[in-house]
Amino acid sequence: MSIQGSGTRPQDTAGTPSSPASNGANGADELPADLQDERLIASSGISGAVSAFTARLRSGDLGSVPVVIGLIIIWAVFQIANGSFLSSRNLVNLTLQTTSVGVIALGIVLVLLLGEIDLSVGSVSGLSGAVLGVTFVNKGWPLVLSLVAGIALGLVIGLFYGALYTRFGVPSFVITLAGLLGFLGLQLLVLGKEGSLNLPYDSALIGFATRSFLSPAIAYALIVVVVAVYALTRLRTRSARAAAGLSAAPMSMIAIKAAALAVVLLIAVLILNGDRGVSSMFLLFLALVVATDLAVRRTRWGRAVVAVGGNVEAARRAGINVRMIYLSVFAACSTFAAVGGLLAAARLVAVNQSSGGGDTNLNAIAAAVIGGTSLFGGRGSAYSALLGALVIMSISNGLALLSLDSSVRYMVTAGVLLIAVTIDSLSRRSRQAHGRA
Repeated sequence: MSIQGSGTRPQDTAGTPSSPASNGANGADELPADLQDERLIASSGISGAVSAFTARLRSGDLGSVPVVIGLIIIWAVFQIANGSFLSSRNLVNLTLQTTSVGVIALGIVLVLLLGEIDLSVGSVSGLSGAVLGVTFVNKGWPLVLSLVAGIALGLVIGLFYGALYTRFGVPSFVITLAGLLGFLGLQLLVLGKEGSLNLPYDSALIGFATRSFLSPAIAYALIVVVVAVYALTRLRTRSARAAAGLSAAPMSMIAIKAAALAVVLLIAVLILNGDRGVSSMFLLFLALVVATDLAVRRTRWGRAVVAVGGNVEAARRAGINVRMIYLSVFAACSTFAAVGGLLAAARLVAVNQSSGGGDTNLNAIAAAVIGGTSLFGGRGSAYSALLGALVIMSISNGLALLSLDSSVRYMVTAGVLLIAVTIDSLSRRSRQAHGRA
């Protein structure tokens, strides 16, 4: 059973030629919406970019706008309610709390791009943490070997899911629901009667997760490097498109985007440096987000993932190895879950029977959806995991500062999730009506 549903979706008929009337009266209107936007930006510069952005919003192509607005509102409300919410100390804590959930949510984003689901990421993360604790503490394995074992376990679980799905057609919902229960039981078995293990506080892993922060000089230097790489990449893309006779973004747009990126990063680093600084663990999460985004947008594998999620039959007829795509995505999802479980165990300096339980599944799946990944497949971004995790953990962090119990947090999170799914459904209808689906 796929989240996409069993009925024929509107995009399944994308290969059918449309009438001229459906595309507009003139030749420009017959162009794909994305190509129209590119030409408008190339010809009109900043004003064209504003017009293209406005057109996308009107057509329902909202992107990350709703979650960014929502995050700003959430931060404003909590800051008004408690003046320490946006303090440097609390925001550093927020980055630490966000990391493990965000890493797990990255895997959920990939699975949702296919229109599938993985309900077992919490159990897989807890099992990975249990394997780390037992092998490192009880068995005396080297730390690196214990980490590799935990990550490899996640990879094997994902391959197992993918094999069941592609070979026997078992719905992903059922496979991963069984995994949720089965691997939770295996976690309890691995931990044994004690049920809890404390990790050595002086180990390199614990130091990385709890005490490793970038110095201000390194953090500012990293901003320069990131902005320079971004600008050079954009310039290279612009040159390549111009050489091929395609529309290219004007230099002013590249400069504005690079400057905006620099300002956002500088403000964030300035605030975090007011306390302990930028966490190395959070930096690892950001690196994984960027790497996943590049893999989805810039590689054949990533384009195949999006194609399969948009229309699996069309992707198969185009020569894409659909079975391999499913295998690789399920494997990536469980691997991210395992990495998230290892980071969570390191931050808490312990593993126990509740590791990966509670609201881990809820937070990871909700983060991906709230961040803007479509439940219908084919649309989403790795940055959805970052934005969604920030929203989820901001709610948890803010309510904790207000001394409100978990019952309120669950209800608030449920409301935010429902709003996000409703926006996704409505924007999908609007995109279909405007030919942007």
